[in-house]
Amino acid sequence: MSDHKTSGHKDHRLREGYERMLARLKDGADELTWENLQQELDEAVEFEADVEEFTRDELALLRAWVERDLKEMRRYLGAGGEGVASWLGIDLSVLSRRVVESLLSIADRSVIEREQLEDDLEAARADYVAGEVAAPGRMACAHCNATVDLEGVARIEPCHRCGHRYFVRAPKETTE
Repeated sequence: MSDHKTSGHKDHRLREGYERMLARLKDGADELTWENLQQELDEAVEFEADVEEFTRDELALLRAWVERDLKEMRRYLGAGGEGVASWLGIDLSVLSRRVVESLLSIADRSVIEREQLEDDLEAARADYVAGEVAAPGRMACAHCNATVDLEGVARIEPCHRCGHRYFVRAPKETTE
């Protein structure tokens, strides 16, 4: 029984730490660029180390969890998502006011680096990157869909049309 009680206490401590970190991020710089976010996360971790007796591993986990969620929220909003509530997929009224205010403030202050976001999305879709050597076949640019045929095993060059670096296999269209 004591293990369950200890585990519950640890979960509660981590949950409280996560909420405090969000609250600290809410009150940061006007523009929340990725660099600002990293700095603010570092400061929030230092604050947590002072107010609560977390192990170094627990602090690293807290930072990783908050960073993961904020990165996903920024990606969602940057891709045209309709707001924090739809990203969470739940009614905001079920959350504590502290968490809601923190998330909304962070979302409002986030500077979405559109080009970086699009590049990240293309990279996630792509199977091949310029500079890699690949088997022969047709490739399509993940950015503009321009195709290139590799006649033999060859190094992939940046897209001849738009200069982007990410590609997917593009099977030859069959004509009926």
